[in-house]
This record gives sequence, structure tokens and C-alpha cells, in this order.
Amino acid sequence: MSEKKQTDVLVIGSGAAGLALALHLADYCKVMVLSKTSLQEGASYYAQGGVAAVAAANAHDSFEAHIQDTITAGRGLCQYKAVEYVVKNAKAAIDWLINIGVDFTQETTEDGVKQYHLTQEGGHTHRRIWHAADSTGKAVKETLDARVRAHPNIEIIEQAIAIDLIKKKNRCVGAYFLDEKTNHVKAIVAAHVVLATGGASKAYLYSTSPVVSSGDGIAIAYRAGCRVANMEFNQFHPTCLYHPKENSFLITEALRGEGAFLRLPNGQRFMDSYSELAELAPRDIVARAIDDQMKRNGYENVFLDITHKSPEFIREKFPMIVERCLSLGIDITQEWIPVVPAAHYTCGGVMTDLHAKTDVSNLYAIGEVACTGLHGANRMASNSLLECLVFAKAAGESIIAELSSAIEEVDIAPWDEHRVMQSDEAIVITHNWDELRRAMWNYVGIVRTDRRLERAMSRILMLKQEIKDYYAHYKVTRDSIELRNLVLVSELIVRSAMQRKESRGLHFNSDHPKTDARFDGVMTIL
Repeated sequence: MSEKKQTDVLVIGSGAAGLALALHLADYCKVMVLSKTSLQEGASYYAQGGVAAVAAANAHDSFEAHIQDTITAGRGLCQYKAVEYVVKNAKAAIDWLINIGVDFTQETTEDGVKQYHLTQEGGHTHRRIWHAADSTGKAVKETLDARVRAHPNIEIIEQAIAIDLIKKKNRCVGAYFLDEKTNHVKAIVAAHVVLATGGASKAYLYSTSPVVSSGDGIAIAYRAGCRVANMEFNQFHPTCLYHPKENSFLITEALRGEGAFLRLPNGQRFMDSYSELAELAPRDIVARAIDDQMKRNGYENVFLDITHKSPEFIREKFPMIVERCLSLGIDITQEWIPVVPAAHYTCGGVMTDLHAKTDVSNLYAIGEVACTGLHGANRMASNSLLECLVFAKAAGESIIAELSSAIEEVDIAPWDEHRVMQSDEAIVITHNWDELRRAMWNYVGIVRTDRRLERAMSRILMLKQEIKDYYAHYKVTRDSIELRNLVLVSELIVRSAMQRKESRGLHFNSDHPKTDARFDGVMTIL
């Protein structure tokens, strides 16, 4: 029998989106936050770049410029209303963060005036990236963590892994989750449920994302009847540190924004032959360029070079990267940084409207798990934390407007474990996990072909059946829950990629290398 808890709003996920929402709601109702590991863990914590926002619409920058940059990066698939909504609410999100204590980097001008330092990243035509040195995610997340822990109306359940939603007709009324502290499945009944579980980059063998990014929310929502969209657009960050001890350490795009060059092992720069923007081209172009050079010449990696800047400048702007690289024997003030592309961000996800509502009543999705229409075929740098914050507020306002005075009593079925047993074959999970991620990396990576996608689908469907059988016969564990979700999300990625017979943004199929105008504005909806 599963235990049952009750709350006004259940937030599944504890990244920037989930915690920002919890804070927006907590003065109005009871909020319960499920955190898959510790509250600190998650992709938001590791975001280095910043938050994109026009400081003031003037001759130096404008809403229209930010909108156009985003649409240009999105390759004809961004939904204009979503882009406009996010861009015009960006500065309010920055002001809210400053108000709750986030310490963005400031500088003193020659006139002695102190002001916020804005940097520039790939795809942006202006300096509009608000940052806290090179650890913006950490600064934002630590501030949110402290505020959430201090609020009496927010209950945090750590080491809690969502399994599936509970529905009555087309209404979401709660969720089942595995409490790893007790190793029992429990249920939570809630008037409103919000998915803020992040993306699915762990479907790939090499990723910049933390271990929690296993596509849980996308799979959970899809099983519950929600549409998902644009799953073929998986962003590969161009510059992940190439080092045996640091497989997932991201080297922020802000280095290129501050003048770093990409070089081949012989020292030659190469980005100007792929884009007139050179190192400041959008991520899809830079990642494909690096991948092309590595495959064509047999290189294990390329290099990022910022040594032409002064050591003082580098240490001031990128203290965390300097420290981490030094711990591995790389002095970036004197040496080039070895880098490779790695899976980084899921641009597709659960379809939502501008209130973050999904197809299922009382179910919301915010952050990387959602497909709002902002990113299109390629996410522009530093629009991700921004999207988390803007839609957390939007979801909060919608939920507050719909809060009832009390949650109605809901009868839910207990979690049935009487026909399952403890697994003595954990090797099955390990083997399937490895095979799935290698198949995705080899066949559904930066460059795809029709034949590679067919091979990937064949392996995924075989693994899906094995995982289904395992899931049915043994008690659920973190690994089996994540693997069940990842194999479904991988299937959705491949199905989406097979439908798009063109190359656009992050989806590059060498059998269909050109962009097809018939797909302009056409989302891939499953």
C-alpha cells in the first residue's frame, strides 16, 4: 500500500524553474517540492553563462533586437508570441532575482559609476547577458535554495523520484513517487501539479548535464496524454572540456563572447570558413563545425584559446573555469583548452501555452521540460534560465487565479507491489543503459542519416521491450525508473527526427542537407 500526502501545489523538480515557482506561490498556498537528489543538484546549478535580458530599450539594444536574434537562432520554428512574451518579461525576471539577493557582477566605469556588467554570447548581437562571474547558475540556485528552505509554506522532499501522474478523467490530481529514504512508493494528491524536471541530455553518452537529466518529465507527461514537440532538436554545446577526469565540465560560451578563438591542433582558426560570425555563431553551427573538423581530420578534440587576453582579465572574468582547469593541470591564461561538443539541452518537450498549461487539466510544465515555442530549432545562449524564470512567474499567476479554498477528496489506487520482487539482475539495467546511450550518440548525434535513424529505432524498440519486462517484474528503483523514461524519450527523439526530412538548426541529416521551406513554422508534434 502506498502512503498518501496532500498539498495545494506539487512541484516535481527543484531547479531554477521549480524553486522560482514555489516562491511565487508560497505566500498564497501550500507547496510541496519533489527533489530527485539533493535540493542543490540540477542543470540550473551548473549554468555558467547568465540570463539574457535587454537592460533598457535604447540605441544600444532593444526588445526587437533580442526577439530577432532569438528567431534567427531558432531557424524559422520559434513561435513569435512566445519569443515576444519572454523577451518583454526578461528585465522583470532580472529585477526579481536582484530583489531576492542574486549578486550579479558589476563594474565601475571610467566616470566612477557602478553598473552591472553585461557580456555577449553566441547568436546575440548586443551585450545583454547578466551574469555572476562565470557561475551564474550557482548564484541563482543558491539564492533560491535559501529562500525556499526558509519559507514555512514550502515542504521539500529530497531523494524523491516521480514515477507517474495520477489522473481522474483528463485532470491531473497528483503523482506517485519513489521515496529513496524509505524505499517505498508514495502518492501525493494536489490541486495543481507542475513538471519542472529539466531535459533529457542523459540519453546521450557524452553530456554536459548532471545525472538527473534523464527526461523524466517528458516521459511522464507523454504517458499521461500530453503532446510533445520538436524532440529532434537536441543542442550539443560546442565546448565541453576534453579530459578523462572531467567528462561533463562545460566551458562557457562567454569565453568566446570575450574574444576566445577556436583552433585546430596546428593552431589554425577555422570558424570563419563556416560562418561570418566566426566563434560567435549560434551553437548548432559551431558544434557542427567542430564535429566536421574532428571527423575529417581524425582529431580527438579542438582547442579554445583565450591566452591573448591578460591573465588578470581571464582570472577576473572566469574564476571558476580558471580554478577547475588548474586543478587538472591546465593554466588557461597560458595554455589552450582542449574541447569537444557534448549533449547539452533539449529544445523540444511538453507542449504548453503562455500560462505554462499542458494538454492535461491542472498540469503545468516549466523550464527545459517544456516546449513553449521560444527556442524553435536551436536555443540561443542564456535564453534558458530566462525561460525558467519567466514561465515560473506565468505559471504561478495562473495557478493563484485558479486556487480553490480546499482540495477535494480524491480516491486513488494504492501502488501495487505484491507481484514483484527485488532484482538480482541489476546488470540488465547497466547493460541496457550503456547500449541505449551509445546508440543515441552514434546514430542520433550532431550529424544524422536516414539509415542511422533506422538503426537507432531498431535498437531502441528492442531495448524498450526488455526494459518493460524488467520494470513489470521487479520493484522499482531509481535506475529502472530513469531507464524506462530515457528509452521512451529516445524513441520520441528518433521518431521526430525521422519525420523531419530536411536539415534545420540542431537537426542535421546529411541525406537531406538543405532546409525545406515547406517545413517553415512546422513543429514536429507527437
